[in-house]
Amino acid sequence: MTTVLLTIHFLISVALVATVLLQRSEGGALGMGGGPGSMMSGRGAADVLTRSTSILGGLFFLTSIMLTVLPNIGQKSDSVVIGAPVSSAPASLALPGLEPQDAVEPVAVEPAPATESAPVVPAPEEE
Repeated sequence: MTTVLLTIHFLISVALVATVLLQRSEGGALGMGGGPGSMMSGRGAADVLTRSTSILGGLFFLTSIMLTVLPNIGQKSDSVVIGAPVSSAPASLALPGLEPQDAVEPVAVEPAPATESAPVVPAPEEE
């Protein structure tokens, strides 16, 4: 089923690119606007290309969503969050190779006492 849907998705994307490239440039910033001798001219052709582009764009989105959803139907949801063990202690406290009862306890480090000393000011030299 996925192979058939992928083939249809590919054909829709090729047709969408072709219809976008057939449309006339409105801005003319690139200098490639369609002139009076273009392949499709007139207001009717613009309506057909606009409508077909929107239909092909909708089909492209629909097949994209179906390609995402269909392969996952019926499969068990394996979530990392749901299967995670609940632990009260942070994992960083245990060392590898030690049993949980031999785990290293965190040690509180007290800051060194600040010593107050007078700033050293050089004496002015007498001449």
